[in-house]
Order: sequence, then C-alpha cells, then structure tokens
Amino acid sequence: MELQRRDYHVERPLLNQEQLEDLGHRGPVVKTHQWRTWFRCSRARAHSLLLQHVPVLGWLPRYPVREWLLGDLLSGLSVAIMQLPQGLAYALLAGLPPMFGLYSSFYPVFIYFLFGTSRHISVGTFAVMSVMVGGVTESLTADEAFVQGLNATVDDARVQVAYTLSFLVGLFQVGLGLVHFGFVVTYLSEPLVRSYTTAASVQVLVSQLKYVFGIKLNSHSGPLSVIYTVLEVCAQLPKTVPGTVVTAIVAGVALVLVKLLNEKLHRRLPLPIPGELLTLIGATGISYGVKLNDRFKVDVVGNITTGLIPPVAPKTELFATLVGNAFAIAVVGFAIAISLGKIFALRHGYRVDSNQELVALGLSNLIGGFFQCFPVSCSMSRSLVQESTGGNTQVAGAVSSLFILLIIVKLGELFRDLPKAVLAAVIIVNLKGMMKQFSDICSLWKANRVDLLIWLVTFVATILLNLDIGLAVSIVFSLLLVVIRMQLPHYSVLGQVPDTDIYRDVAEYSGAKEVPGVKVFRSSATLYFANAELYSDSLKEKCGVDVDRLITQKKKRIKKQEMKLKRMKKAKKSQKQDASSKISSVSVNVNTNLEDVKSNDVEGSEAKTQRGQYVRHTGACGQPLATLPCLAKMGCDLPAPSFLAPLLSFGPGSNNTFLLVVLHVVRTYSLSTGPVVAQLEAGHFFDESITKQHVFASVHDAVTFAVSHRKSVPKSPVLVSCL
Repeated sequence: MELQRRDYHVERPLLNQEQLEDLGHRGPVVKTHQWRTWFRCSRARAHSLLLQHVPVLGWLPRYPVREWLLGDLLSGLSVAIMQLPQGLAYALLAGLPPMFGLYSSFYPVFIYFLFGTSRHISVGTFAVMSVMVGGVTESLTADEAFVQGLNATVDDARVQVAYTLSFLVGLFQVGLGLVHFGFVVTYLSEPLVRSYTTAASVQVLVSQLKYVFGIKLNSHSGPLSVIYTVLEVCAQLPKTVPGTVVTAIVAGVALVLVKLLNEKLHRRLPLPIPGELLTLIGATGISYGVKLNDRFKVDVVGNITTGLIPPVAPKTELFATLVGNAFAIAVVGFAIAISLGKIFALRHGYRVDSNQELVALGLSNLIGGFFQCFPVSCSMSRSLVQESTGGNTQVAGAVSSLFILLIIVKLGELFRDLPKAVLAAVIIVNLKGMMKQFSDICSLWKANRVDLLIWLVTFVATILLNLDIGLAVSIVFSLLLVVIRMQLPHYSVLGQVPDTDIYRDVAEYSGAKEVPGVKVFRSSATLYFANAELYSDSLKEKCGVDVDRLITQKKKRIKKQEMKLKRMKKAKKSQKQDASSKISSVSVNVNTNLEDVKSNDVEGSEAKTQRGQYVRHTGACGQPLATLPCLAKMGCDLPAPSFLAPLLSFGPGSNNTFLLVVLHVVRTYSLSTGPVVAQLEAGHFFDESITKQHVFASVHDAVTFAVSHRKSVPKSPVLVSCL
C-alpha cells in the first residue's frame, strides 16, 4: 500500500537551552517527599490502606451478581474438578502423602481470594513448585541423623520440612511485597522463566518414572541428580511391574483423548469434560473391584485421613537450613504468578498490582504453613480453564476451595484405592503445555539469539545443577549479558534524510546523507564509567579524529609558548592581555593527573576538575571554539551531575576544518534536555565558558548552528555536542 504524501511545515527560530527555557517558562521543580505521606494518619488514609491491602473489600460490595455469579460458579466447579486430582498428584511430587495436596488446594486458595488482585489466575498446587519442594524434602530426610533430630518418622519429617518451608516462603514474599519490591520480577526475563519451567518439567517427568514402572529408586539430590535418576531407572527396568505400566498407559491415553475431545468441542460444550476426575473415579473403582494392589502389585495411595487438622507452628530450628531454598521458591512462585496475572489483566482490561500480588501470594503460603500446606503458586492449565469457562473474579477461586473443603471433610477416604500410576499419568499429561516450550528454541533462533543463549544456559544449568542452583546461575548469567550489552553498544554516524530534520544511520539508510563538514555520532547505549573508553575509541574511529595525537601536539605548543614567555619577561603583562582575548575553552578528556596538566599549562590557564572527569584548558587560538560536552546518563557513584561527558580537544592550528556534532540519545532520536540540564545545574557545571547557549533543543538545531558557524569561521575547528 502506497503511503499518501502529507506535507507539514514548522517554522520556528533556532533554539538553544537558554532560549527554550525562556520560551517555555521553565521554573524550579517542586520535589515531594514520599516518606512524609507514610506517617500521615487520617480516616481517609486508613480507608485507602485497608482497600489497598484487602482488595476484596473494594470489589465485592460492587459485585454484579446477575451478570457474573453464574459464570463464577461454573468456573469454580470446573477448576475444583481439576484441582482435586492435581492436588493429590502434586503432593507425590513434593514427597508428601496425598492428603496434604488437598490441604494446599484449600487454605491458600481462599486466602488469595481475600487479598489477590488478579481475577483469573488459579492459585494452588503447581508442578514446578512441588518438584522444588520435593527436592528439599527428599534430600534432607535422606539423612537419618536429620530425621532422628526431628524425633519423627520419614513421612512426618517431610511434612514438617514442607510446611516450615511454606512459612518461610510466605515470609519472604510478604516482606518483599510490603517494601514494594515487586519490581524484582522484571529481572527475570521471559526466556529465563520459560526455560526454567521447561527444565523443571523435565525433572518432574523424570521423578514420575518410578511410579510409571513401579520400581524403587534411591533418593538423589544436588547436581546431576536428574542424570543419576535416569541411569538408575534404566538399571531397574528389569524389575518393572507390568500391571503398573499398563495402568499408567491406559490412564494416560484416556486423559489425552479427553483433552483432544475438549479442544475440538470447546465451542459446543458449556463446560469441559472433566477427564482427570473421571479417570480418577474410574481407576479407583477398577482398582477396588479387581484388587490391583493384591493381585498385580500395583501401588495405591492408601489411607487418606478425613477432616481438617489443627494449626501447628513451624519448626524454627529448620529456618537456617531452609532459608536459601525458601528464597528461590519464593522468587519462582511469584514470577510465574505475576506473569500469568498480567497476561489475563491485559486481555480483560484491568490492572494487577505486583506488590499486592506478592503480599497475597505470601499470605497464602504463610498462613497455609500453619495448616501443614506446602508452597503453592499459580497453575497455567487451571487458570486457562477458569477464564474459558466464564470466570470473572476470584469468586471462582473461593467456590473451588469450598468444593475441595467438602472433599477433605467427607469424601477423601474414597480415593484410598487409587493407583499412584494414575496420579503419575495425570502429572505427565499436564506437562504438555510446558513441554511445548521447547519450540522457543526455533523461534528465538530467528528472533533474538541473545535470548536464545539465555534460554539454553538456563535449561542446561537447571537440569545439571538442580533447581535452586540453576536459578541462581541463570539470573547471574542474564544480568551478565545485560552488562555485556551495555559494554558493546552499536555506534553509528547519522545522516540527514533529504529535506527533513530527521537523522538516521547512514549504514542502514542509503538515502541519509551526511551534512558536509558535520559528523553526527550516536551510541545505542547509555554512557557510563564502564563503557566510556569504548565510546571514546569508537568516536575516534567513526569520526577520524585522533584526540591523543592532538593533545600531544597541544602540549608541545604549550611548551614552546612557555619558552617564548621566558624570553619576553619585560612584556609579560601586555602579552597576557593580548592572549586572553583569543582564548577559548576547550574540553579535554585525558588520562593524566591534574598536577601533570597544570605543570604543562601556560600561566593564567584554567584547570577545573569534577572527580577527575573534567579538565578544562585554555590556550592561544586563532579563532574561538564553540564547545559543549555530549552528556550521557551514567551509573557510577559520583556527585551531581550524575552524567558523564566524553571530552575532545582540538589544538590551535589544526588542519581539521570539519565540524563535529556528537549526539547521544537513548532508544529514540527525540531529545529531552530538561533532566540533563537540571543535573548539570545541580553540579554547577555551567560557567562563563560553557553556558546554556551551547545546549540545543534538537539535533537539527545543533547541526544548523554548526553549519552557520562553520560558514562564518571557515578554518576554525568547532566542537558542538547536542543532547
């Protein structure tokens, strides 16, 4: 489609910063201190804080019953039907009796209903979280001395570790949420999270092989535990129980067929067919009738206690042992929940508060820890079902939790004959969504190979080093790549698109032409102390200016001037006055000490430093030099101004007759000098030699000034930098 030509014309004078401030009536910015509001006490503020931290009080009184209640009821019932088998199955992943999976599907879900801000995510047991918990419980209870120290059986010791871990995870999440640390999840990129969950799903799959084949395996933890488990499974294959394998295959095939049927008929069915629940009920009935445990040695769930249990305090003696694992589980759980929460919020047009989500998820784990729950997060499959079946709010979550409560109180014992192989089949089939994430490799290869590198390193580290160490390695590697990207930005020389005020990279745009006598230099990254030298080197390469050679030439000329000054002692004062009228301020970036510069400078010259970054020289020159440092935001610990200037020098009598325009912009070419100027003013950067008249409102203003100055002083080397 050919674009329609629409011309527009803007007529305005060339503006420097001083003129721009007069035109825009720039005034001082009134700074507000946020901490002062924290200590204000009023009825309105108390009400606002209450609604902020207990969101259900804000939206539930305005809940449209007629429009939303039926959808939430049906959605809650559908999610509960999925929550029941997944709760039982994921408890096995955590190394716990199945009943504790039901507890973790009730208490945390209801707590999130009160404090959460997402309307569609389904909080509860999740495969990745369960396998992380299982890694901790199995590794610790493998030590007999540890179990004896708790004065409990192995199963009881695992339960104690799990609910203590849940308490610590909740404590971390609530604490980070209250100090508004929800932004930390932004450092976990999407490739990192997707790769991590993919690697975790592989570990989940490996952990279920013992239930599929009906074999006994030793407990493996730490680095290479997945490799050891696979090798041991291969060694134990001759001891496979045929009845267990057949049960797992039949259950898996039934689940896959029902899921395929749901996908094809999802538009015609008011609710999806509860394949998992039907499989559990059918498998339990067949197991009870055929006596699979007695006749075919198929391992079953066994006794399931019914009724709620009283709250218990966490084991404080385990805090020091579990604190590292708790922090890793807290970060992963929140990253998964907030990622899904924001997806649904964007899709349905509401806002999710990341800090409140962190508090809500933390309270779910914290309070759940008192009721012997293990850490939970958000399930992708259940969340999709909750949305697709008409769920509008977390009332659906409350309905599903009440349904699970009914199972806990009355119906839990009905599943005592359920084969564990069926639960393993439920887990493996539900890994399909995460296993599909292997396709990210192909898409990232085409789109962004740096993200692909993050994906591969995260996957390999998580598989080989286990979940907690793998997460730490992947985060460190991701941050290292960020530093490398900032260290190796793209430098370019810009040219003007004909008959416009637009400047683009001449290497990419063949129609963009350099303005004669002008060089516009651009860096794609923020300039700071770590890449300042690379910036300077690239500037020399792109613009063809050897600054070091010019500085050496200038020092030689200064020495010659000193010799002349000694011979002309009688006319010293008059010569100084004549020379001062021809002096211009030139900004120099050198690697010498200030004392060395002073010793080589002429008498009456000015030297000024800012933490060793700025050194100003004056010298006799035939024509004045118009100078302005190119400013870029930096990240080092320096007093204001918190911007670093790469400084260039051109000596008198230089043969360089071109005009250099150094341009630094971040991401876009639209320029905003306000914050930069404010920082410079705070640092007392401007003086008589460098004023706001050297700062321009745009690149085109700087280029226009440079061209006009070059015409008026044709042989004068001029350095003009535009913000």
